[in-house]
Amino acid sequence: MSDELAWVDVQACTLPTVERPLRQAEFDAVFADHLVEVTEQSATGAALRFTGGEDVSATLADLTARESQCCSFFEFELTVNDGFVRLAVDVPPAHADVLTALVERARLMTAGDVR
Repeated sequence: MSDELAWVDVQACTLPTVERPLRQAEFDAVFADHLVEVTEQSATGAALRFTGGEDVSATLADLTARESQCCSFFEFELTVNDGFVRLAVDVPPAHADVLTALVERARLMTAGDVR
């Protein structure tokens, strides 16, 4: 994987290029430490399940809020249930490839293939 966020459509993202590796590292850390399941629900929707309850929920809430500011096409929804956090991610059809890349990155980090 390159150092840039693979799931970012460069034209759609307003995050300064210099900050993109830092954002990727934040996502990578939460994926590696807490992600337990990824379910693709459609070409434009996926659900990610994390351990860690309220603490991880707060981390994800902050991270996804900041991601929505620079990539406004993302729709994120967090729910906490029985100590797990579910993050639903939806994108418009024009950005389905971005969701695919995010899901692939999450799976790689969960498998420990990327650090």
